Amino acid sequence: MKAVNLMLMVLVVCLVMACGSSKDNNPLNLPSWYLSPPQDSNYMFAATTSSSRDLQVAINKSLMDGRAAIAQQMEVRMSGMQRRFQEEVGLGEDSELLDQFTSAYKSVVEETLVGSRAREQEIRQENGVYRAYTLVEMPIGAASEALAQRIRENNNMYTRFRSTEAFRDLEKEIEDYREWRERQNR
Repeated sequence: MKAVNLMLMVLVVCLVMACGSSKDNNPLNLPSWYLSPPQDSNYMFAATTSSSRDLQVAINKSLMDGRAAIAQQMEVRMSGMQRRFQEEVGLGEDSELLDQFTSAYKSVVEETLVGSRAREQEIRQENGVYRAYTLVEMPIGAASEALAQRIRENNNMYTRFRSTEAFRDLEKEIEDYREWRERQNR
């Protein structure tokens, strides 16, 4: 459902941008930051929208979609599949061509987002449904610090592993030496 909403919004944005010759470049009255998120070398941004009959659910969905989009900017593992089936039934003019196309994609993201928050948010009501537009930001410095912390933790873990391995090697050498000495004393 999120992918469909996202694809519809991308289509809407493309249509809006394609109508550049019209006097109104924003016929849907979308927030300006939604169509053109800010550019700042100190932040990552994601502009998202979600809807729900419940106001808070719309806000939460939009915020979570924004955080997921930022995490995908950092690292994402994608997989996809497409299938197509065609079959023609009948003869000549009475034949009927059946065509089915299926496309599925999955993305997996696992990132810790330090300092992410809603920078801008607009709420609208459309036919009894709330729509939340959210611009999520995350300071790149916080992301860099989180990455550095993970590297330090991994280095500490690796150092502990290596020290344990070194002690095991040392114990084995001592045991081998003791066995050699016993053989010499026989």
